[in-house]
Amino acid sequence: MKVFGGSASKSLTEKIAKHLSLEASFLDVFVFPDKEKRIRVREKVLDDDCIIIQSTNTPPDENYMELFLSIDCLKRSGAKSVKAFVPYLGYQRQDHIFRDGEAVSAEVIAGILDKSGLLEIYSFDLHTPKIIDMFNIPVHHLSALPVFSRKIKKDFNLGDLVLVSPDMGGIRRIKELSELLGNIPFATVLKNRNLNSGKIQDGQLDGDVRGKIALIVDDIIATGITIADTSNLLINSGVSKVFAFATHAVFAGRASEILQKSPLERVFVSDTIEIPDDKQFPKLEILSISEIAAEALKS
Repeated sequence: MKVFGGSASKSLTEKIAKHLSLEASFLDVFVFPDKEKRIRVREKVLDDDCIIIQSTNTPPDENYMELFLSIDCLKRSGAKSVKAFVPYLGYQRQDHIFRDGEAVSAEVIAGILDKSGLLEIYSFDLHTPKIIDMFNIPVHHLSALPVFSRKIKKDFNLGDLVLVSPDMGGIRRIKELSELLGNIPFATVLKNRNLNSGKIQDGQLDGDVRGKIALIVDDIIATGITIADTSNLLINSGVSKVFAFATHAVFAGRASEILQKSPLERVFVSDTIEIPDDKQFPKLEILSISEIAAEALKS
């Protein structure tokens, strides 16, 4: 097996390859003056099983196009099989029609990947499990929750904790994490969201949090507004401290500043997305999913 990294996931590729006791390889990416990309594989891949690792975070369109072209160049170079490990699957939140006239972008992406010649695809913490059903090729849905569970067991007294989902859509996620932690209690924010600003309106808690250390658990932090608003709601509801755990650190716009200024003590994220230096902040801690990814690829 040969492991290739896309330009959006170089560091993670090296970590995964190390766990697999393999050498990480990288494709040549040449960008023309008009921003078109030319992708080329230099080494021989004839009759090899190949993995291409590429997250499709900001800028998603560029990262997806690089992924599509990378798959094609490996197939045309004679690879026996090509699998894609897409730690963060861009456009996954556009999984249904919210308003008349919209595209279902997640289905469009799934259709392109289906026709690309991929054997199968791996990804972490999809926004909803129904995304798997949009694909005709096998999708291996992995989770960062075991990584978060180990960190929580190491750094916290479980009896002091309450898990919090910032919305009803995250109930399944916090129930799974609760089970990993010995069925510790959890609560959910019941809210209305302003579709223009993304801010929580009239947020209320379903669950007892007073006097507890609250751990907000989510799949994605995009603008940081939801997590920050939830942390304020929890402090006002009587928790002693608030921490956040999220798999995908999209960190769009002023997210880093918003999170740093929030009541959060610390923000734990995984490395499904490589976070540039200018998006990192003092409260941030990055945990690696590379071992889980490598074990999945081995099996």
